[in-house]
Amino acid sequence: MDGSHPVKLYRHGPSQAVDIPAALELPGEDAVMRREGNRLVIEPIRKMTTGADLLAALSKLSPIDDEIGEIEDFPPRPVNF
Repeated sequence: MDGSHPVKLYRHGPSQAVDIPAALELPGEDAVMRREGNRLVIEPIRKMTTGADLLAALSKLSPIDDEIGEIEDFPPRPVNF
């Protein structure tokens, strides 16, 4: 085969499930799954342990197009002590 492993799909309550073969085991305990066409892609969630990890994750984000409106600066309220 080409690195593919046949698997069986089964029901686990209301969800569909699959056992991941040991040869394809992912590191860690958490993963994210998404659909790409007729494929399901499962990727491990890498924990950020350094500032460099955080910067790398932030660099993958798209810029926000929304503009922040004018912020009204209210006068302080009187405080009784």
